[in-house]
Order: sequence, then C-alpha cells, then structure tokens
Amino acid sequence: MTPRFRPNQNAPHRNPCLSDVQLLDVSGPLQVFASANDFRVQAGEPAAYEVVVVAASPRIRTSAGLVLETAALPAHGLEIDTVIVPGGWGVNAACEHPELVQWVIGRSRDAVRTASVCSGAMLLAEAGLLDGRRAVTHWGRCAEFARRFPAVRLEPDPIFIRDGNVWTSAGVTAGIDLALSFVEADLGRRMALAVARELVVFLKRPGGQAQFSQTLKLQEGDGRFDKLHGWILDNLGSDLSLERLAEQANMSRRSFSRHYQEATGRTPARAVEEIRIEAARRMLERGQTVSQTARRCGFGSEETMRRGFLRVLGTNPRDYRERF
Repeated sequence: MTPRFRPNQNAPHRNPCLSDVQLLDVSGPLQVFASANDFRVQAGEPAAYEVVVVAASPRIRTSAGLVLETAALPAHGLEIDTVIVPGGWGVNAACEHPELVQWVIGRSRDAVRTASVCSGAMLLAEAGLLDGRRAVTHWGRCAEFARRFPAVRLEPDPIFIRDGNVWTSAGVTAGIDLALSFVEADLGRRMALAVARELVVFLKRPGGQAQFSQTLKLQEGDGRFDKLHGWILDNLGSDLSLERLAEQANMSRRSFSRHYQEATGRTPARAVEEIRIEAARRMLERGQTVSQTARRCGFGSEETMRRGFLRVLGTNPRDYRERF
C-alpha cells in the first residue's frame, strides 16, 4: 500500500500486496486513511490521502479467503509519500519473488517513508532495508525472523518502531496504530484521535507499548497460577508480598517462588509490578489522577509507580495520563 500525503491535496500511498496476505494488515491502515479523508471532506477540505493497493498480480487472495483486485506495480520515479508492506503467511513466497523485492527496493528510494505491518517486515529485510536498523514484527515470528535476518536489530515487544525513514509494526492490529501515527504526523493529534474514536479504537497506543497484555503473558504457562492472577487483580491495593502470595497459593514461600518462576518466566515480584502497571494504565486512561491510581493499585507512593512506569513503559504516569 502506498499512501502518499501532501497538505491540502490528494496524494497516493501504495500497498504492495502478496498472496495469502493478512486481510487486516491491508484493510486496517486503509480504513484509517479513508476515515481521515472523510473527516476532511466533511469539514469542506480536500481529501489528504489517495491510497492504491498494488501487486505483481491483478487479483490477490487473502488468507481469510477474500480476493482483492489490485493495480499493477507502478514504475519507479513516481513521487509517493508512503509505502506500506503488509504481512501474512504469503510473505515467505514474496521474499523469493525477485520482481517484488526489487520493486520494494526502488520504491523505498522514491518514498518519504517506508513501512511494514506484521510479518511484512520480512520483505523489507529481504530487500536489505532493515540491515543495521531497529525493527519489530509479529511476536510469533520473531524467532524465524532473527534466524533469517541476523543483520537486523530485532526488538520483539514494541507496537511499532521508527528507525530513520523506515517504520515496522507488530502483529495485525498494530497496523492501525502505525497508520494513526502517520495521520498524527500529517494532520495533527486531533485528527488522529478523531479517527481512533470513529474506528472504536479504545486507545491510540504509543509505539513503545508492548504487543499484548502483561496479564495475558502470565497466562502462557501451564495454568497453575491463573486463579492466583485473578486474585491479585482483585486485591491490587492489598499486601502482595511473597509470603502473602505463597499463602494464597497454598505453598511454602520457597516452593512457590521456584514453581512460579518456572511457570511464568518471571519472579512473583516482577509479575505483581507488571499487573499493577497494566491496571494503573487503564485507570489513568479513564481519567483517574496519578495519586488515586498509585493508591488503588498498591504502589505505596507516586514515586514507586513512576519508577515502575519508566522501567516498563518508558514514560512517567503523568505524561501517560496527559497523552491518553
């Protein structure tokens, strides 16, 4: 997809599609740009984006079964603003398609910014555009990506990453977050938030946020401590010391600590901090004050919560609340 933006005039963005593409990787960003255009037209202004979906074939079948009609890959030299490469299981075959790889290389030279959604980062990496750069892809394909493209500085957690004029984003819906960040850069924060509300996106997530919930991560083990995690969520303001958690799990302190780390990959103290931070984020997003949130989530003090936010999210609670 190559969405191109110029203030106050139409401009194409191009999306180079591939067989077995993830449908939402294409439709998510498309709808973000379309909604931004709708708001501008309603305000009596010209549409900001012209988006064209292009591919090496005139018809592309998505992994969901829907068939997309696409435009031909345009020749190099045409001015465009943004190239967005979607992902999906077809990306492996796309990496072996010399014409498509060369097109991405050439088009990245013409574009103001080049981006990928989900495993589309693999096509950018195959084209050599990510060598030496920070990048992210879908968490489920990070191990494969790291093996195939060791020259890329892969980071498994963020929603999206910008390194120079190249952007990569995480799995599926992260393409919406990426497109919203483009709208914010092009048309301002107010427009990006209006589009997010229109699409019923409950939070316009920053790029540094983790790909998925910390509480969900804790459930990836064998399920032994799922009940305990529910209890923690219901008692965030209570004593959540190692002794109290072990008692709740009906285990000795030493045995609980060992078994918990084996099951979840983190210490009980780290897990409690992550759950508290996630709950605090939700409270701040709903308008709770920092002091109220620190107290209700059991941090003990605003300073303790601030340090936790900086360590996990890279921002402090007051900035987080102001932004969201």
